[in-house]
Amino acid sequence: MAEQRKKYDRQFKLTAVELSYARGKVKEVAEELGIDPQMLSSWRYQYKDNKDIAFPGNGNKKQTPEEKKLSALRKELAETKMERDILKKAISIFSSSDKKDTRS
Repeated sequence: MAEQRKKYDRQFKLTAVELSYARGKVKEVAEELGIDPQMLSSWRYQYKDNKDIAFPGNGNKKQTPEEKKLSALRKELAETKMERDILKKAISIFSSSDKKDTRS
């Protein structure tokens, strides 16, 4: 049977990262905490990028207000393009049916 994946809460990760920075030795801190040194290095990388939104949990990335706005604008653009394409098809259908009616 497969081994269950361990889950660590945000506070544990923050404490581990801060401890590793204080001591300067990732491998030593990881062994003391019973975690993989590569995992701790990964946590340090996430923490270094942006302390406020590091470790959101359950794979959900926390977004800054600018990222949220950009995401909303991308969604709106995709919807607008879809509406435009539908209208183009409708126009071509109606214009071809008008040509058929004028010939009779």
